[in-house]
Parts: sequence; C-alpha cells; structure tokens
Amino acid sequence: MTSSPVSRSFGVMAETTTSHRERVAIVTGASKGLGLALARALATRGWRLVLDARGVDALTRVGTELRRQTRVVTVTGDVADEEHRVRLVDEAARLGRLELLVNNASALGPSPQPALADYPLCELRSVYEVNVLAPLRLVQLALPQLVASRGQVVNVSSDAAVEPYAGWGGYGSSKAGLEQLSNVLAAEHPELGVLWVDPGDMRTDLHQAAFPGEDISDRPPPEASVPGLLALLERGAPSGRYRIEAVGDAGPGGGPDGADAATPGELVGR
Repeated sequence: MTSSPVSRSFGVMAETTTSHRERVAIVTGASKGLGLALARALATRGWRLVLDARGVDALTRVGTELRRQTRVVTVTGDVADEEHRVRLVDEAARLGRLELLVNNASALGPSPQPALADYPLCELRSVYEVNVLAPLRLVQLALPQLVASRGQVVNVSSDAAVEPYAGWGGYGSSKAGLEQLSNVLAAEHPELGVLWVDPGDMRTDLHQAAFPGEDISDRPPPEASVPGLLALLERGAPSGRYRIEAVGDAGPGGGPDGADAATPGELVGR
C-alpha cells in the first residue's frame, strides 16, 4: 500500500504560535464544498487543521491558502483506507490538542441514483464504507484524544437520512446509519459533544451529481451553512441532531433539531 502524500509546512503561524495546547480540528473532504468552507472559517478563528481529500492538486491549493492564517497539515487519500485514517489522527496528535473531528467526506453512489431494486450491492458497500464505516473508524482512532479534550464530533448528514425520497435509498440509508451511530456514541460518551448535522441543500459537486443535467444554481452555496455550524460549535451545543436552517432561529440556547433547550449530553431529536 502506498503512503498518502502529507504536507506539514506550517506557514506564517509557525514562528508566532508554538503552544502544543492549541486546538486542532480534523476535517475530511476539505478540498471543496462544505468541508472547504468550514476549514476556511476555522482557520480564521485560529484552529490548527488536519485536512483530507482525494485530489492532490485541489488539497494542495487549499493548504497553501490556509497556511497564511494557521498551521495546516494536508493528507491526500481516501477515508475508506485504514492507513490514511491512522495518519490523519496521528498528524492531529503531532499538531496539538485534538478538539474537533468533522466527518464531512461523503460518497453519493451511482449517478443517476438507482432505485433499491436495481442498486448494485458492490456500489452500496462502497457508499457504506465511506459514509458509515469510515466516520466510525475515525471516531474510534481519535477517541482517546477527544475524550481527553472533552471535544466535539460533527457527522455531516442529510435530510435523506430521515425522508423517504425515491431513488435515495443507498445514500439516504447510509446517512441514517451514520445518524444512529452518532446517537449511540453520544449516549456512550456524554462527555463529548456529538452533533449529527443536516446542512440543507447546497450548490456542491455531490448535489449536482445527484441531479445530473439539472440546474442547481438556485441552491445556496456551502458557505451559507457555515455560520450555523460555527454557532453550534462555539456555544458547545448539546449532543443531538441539528438542521442548520433551524439553528439561527433557535438562539444561543436552542436544542437539537430546533427543539427546546437541552441539557448538555441530553439526546433530543430524531
């Protein structure tokens, strides 16, 4: 197995920020879409970042951009690969104090998406490897660091996890699995903030692949979902399921899925 390319150039922050207690975030799927938008926002807030994507060129450009603001490690590879996952967590430990794991990388499956009756099982296994098993394995590997820092896990989900959209059985069921894993993880580790988040429709490559040939220019850019995500992270939101469109209306004490305020560690929502 070949090693994933790793870039550890730390940029302008290297000379001025040396504390190993600095907070670190791992963000998967960070070369575009929501992952990139969130990584940019975290960089402006001083987070040190371990970023992952499959495309070398795109991830290299992101690393070059964000190193003007903070320390960044980029690791090119596939979250379905165990060696790659181990490297992500190891790099976070070297960089500082891991406080945030964002499982954002996702696989849609075939495009156009087939009905369940016609869904190739080999394709479905691949979707589950990326959308369910990889996030769980990253949590397993990162758990000692996250427990030590009383950190947060963000698992990016979808309304397809809870709505019976025809043609979305593969992707939707994988996200439903991810949500239940998140739900149980929150029950097993009340010291952590475990958030499973529906960011809403976004103008991304994955969304375009889900609607091949259609104009999705009316969808909001992924940057529109970032303020809600940051609000959840910065207020230490209790574990639960959140729809980003409801976060702004819920206020600083708003609970999961727009419900009433919840005690930290309490599970609310679907």
